[in-house]
Amino acid sequence: MNLKPSLCIALAFASIAGVAHAESNGTLRFGVEAAYPPFESKSPSGQLQGFDIDVGNAVCKKLNVKCVWVENAFDGLIPALQARKFDVINSAMNITDKRKQSIDFTPAVYVVPIVMVAKRDSKLLPDVKSLQGKRVGVLQGSSQEDFLKAHWANAGVSVVSYQDQDQVYSDLIAGRLDAAVQEAQTVQDGFLGKPEARDYAILGEPLHDPATLGEGTGLGLRKGDQALKTKVVAALDSLKKDGTLSSLSQKYFKRDIIAK
Repeated sequence: MNLKPSLCIALAFASIAGVAHAESNGTLRFGVEAAYPPFESKSPSGQLQGFDIDVGNAVCKKLNVKCVWVENAFDGLIPALQARKFDVINSAMNITDKRKQSIDFTPAVYVVPIVMVAKRDSKLLPDVKSLQGKRVGVLQGSSQEDFLKAHWANAGVSVVSYQDQDQVYSDLIAGRLDAAVQEAQTVQDGFLGKPEARDYAILGEPLHDPATLGEGTGLGLRKGDQALKTKVVAALDSLKKDGTLSSLSQKYFKRDIIAK
């Protein structure tokens, strides 16, 4: 397709304007799925809360901009970012090679183990030999789902994906699932601390596979938004150096999960 030079110039300026939009109007729009405590969730009054929310607000304060939070289903966060519905993904998204083909990431902000939860007396372990013929729930669009589909789904394990992490736990309690795979802190705070989960526990060792589970969790940005990425990375570096990130980690997790 051939375009007139004037139209090409207009389109180029439109693209630049779109990239600079967040900074020019003094806001930074974060995309988030608010159903993954303690990283992001809603209070009884409907306010966003959690570790990632506090980190995002601290970044905005460093950049002297207003945070705007845009809620979106987790498996649609990358397409929504690319469609410019927001500027940065801030929703416990692990950095993986697959995702880096579509978007850019900041360096890892934190690292959390990926674990399996099941009834404590089930004697199940997070491996295909133990789980053959079993149903394992996982959040749709997550790196955990990528791991299960790559390593378990073709070995006799039934992988069941959900758009909502809470629904995973509901089906686990209802007996529709035998186990679930998610980040350790998420299952500790979002499930195991509740009375209905008294018969459940994390079983076996954390899962490991850099190819699918990634190298930690970072903030996602559109490819080409280098100016914004530079500012966000600088803000995160400053928050790491002044101890803000470690302090927030201690607040939510009683330990330091910040990537070194």
